[in-house]
Amino acid sequence: MAKVEIYTKAFCPYCTRALKLLAAKGVEPQEFDITMGGPQRAEMLERANGRTTVPQIFIDGAHIGGSDDLAALDRAGKLDPLLAA
Repeated sequence: MAKVEIYTKAFCPYCTRALKLLAAKGVEPQEFDITMGGPQRAEMLERANGRTTVPQIFIDGAHIGGSDDLAALDRAGKLDPLLAA
């Protein structure tokens, strides 16, 4: 199974949606809560090419994008192969 990392904030409905989709796929991502900012927020900004919204999702180190991007990959049938890698 691929390594999945997700940067989230408390009370974020898009984060919840992405986490539910990943859970439905049997994936337990490494979650980084950046609600209070800190070094992990700076890390996310660097890894996500300056994108400031959450969630920001990475599969095996590759930037996937946010919740909508994750859902689009799933609809296109491209998420399962990424997760299986």
